[in-house]
Amino acid sequence: MHTFTRNAFAGFLMVATATTALGVDKPPAPPVPPAPPAARLASTASTPASAPAVTPVVAPAPTPVPATNSAPNASGPKIQFAMPVYDFGRAKAGELVKYSFVFTNGGDELLEVHSVQPSCGCTTAGDWSHKVNPGETGKVAIQFNSANFNGPVFKTISVTSNDKQKPVVVLQLKGTVWKPIELVPPYTVLNVPPDAMSASASIRIINNTDEPLALSDAQSNNKSFTPTLTTTKPGKEFQLTVSAGESLNLGNIQGKVSFKTSWTNIPTLDVPFWVNVQAPVMVIPPHVLVPHAPLVGKTPTTVTIQNNSTNALTLSEAAVNVPGVDVQIKEIQPGRVFHALLTFPEGFEIPAGTQAVLTMKTSSARMPEIRVAISQTARPAAAAPVAPKPQQPAAAVVNPAPRVQAKQ
Repeated sequence: MHTFTRNAFAGFLMVATATTALGVDKPPAPPVPPAPPAARLASTASTPASAPAVTPVVAPAPTPVPATNSAPNASGPKIQFAMPVYDFGRAKAGELVKYSFVFTNGGDELLEVHSVQPSCGCTTAGDWSHKVNPGETGKVAIQFNSANFNGPVFKTISVTSNDKQKPVVVLQLKGTVWKPIELVPPYTVLNVPPDAMSASASIRIINNTDEPLALSDAQSNNKSFTPTLTTTKPGKEFQLTVSAGESLNLGNIQGKVSFKTSWTNIPTLDVPFWVNVQAPVMVIPPHVLVPHAPLVGKTPTTVTIQNNSTNALTLSEAAVNVPGVDVQIKEIQPGRVFHALLTFPEGFEIPAGTQAVLTMKTSSARMPEIRVAISQTARPAAAAPVAPKPQQPAAAVVNPAPRVQAKQ
């Protein structure tokens, strides 16, 4: 065995010595694969000028695709107004302004106009085209009554249709209304303070035409007011002064002053006015409501008395004409605001046929006494007793007779 090992090792040394003598250091390298086309082009570019040039192969550009809209063309009925805003210019008060808005169905389906709604009662819709085929036209007739207007006017009309893109279209009507005889201000209000002994207001009367105007025979329909007319510009402008007397009732009063004119088309002229006579004392609430009788316990209530006058107010002798009600006056702001504290006793009930009232004296000459009515809610009706339902008698149970077997 040792002899075999020594012989193998000696053979190996002999092979190695022979390889070294032949100059072979390493085994030959494996073959290099051919370069790809791009590498061959690059290699060609780096060759000397004497080498033949290689023409690169260029891929053809893709054919462009025409652009298309991402959203398809909208279809259906389309309402299109030629002029959605109409300016009628200047109109004399009382004239009727008439106009027809024209529209076209620009869609490809039947257009249906469901409703035409003006913004106020002065503007009305006439007949309109309810159904319009594609490409055809329709109209919406409008009429505006200018009788109660003066100055710039702006109105809207809403048109509803089956156009899915514009189901509601708002039309506009505008212009200027002028009056042959103009009142400035058009509505006159006289505010009479609590301590005022009289009040007055002035109204300008202007003639807007070229025809001269004359006014005469001024008459007031309320004898508490006196009219006085002054000519500012002969034939063109006047000033009316309305004066209130001393004996005016509290609250709101309406009146008018009438004139005769020199015009045949407008033979009379009425100038309206309103008067607000402020109360020197306010009572809140003006009426007291107590729960139904009999009260289950003491019930307090507060009544506020406010002085609107410039003079200080005093209250005294506050009482209720039904026994048992306690009344206390508390001054919140000296001479200006008071609280009347009412306490209704347990079991309180207003006697039948009695008008309960809270009264008190004041230092105001125009309201020397305050009276506040008191009432009581109706007693709830007693629920009617419910009769028990009659019970049905139980059905008798009949036992079946025993069967008798026949003897054999």
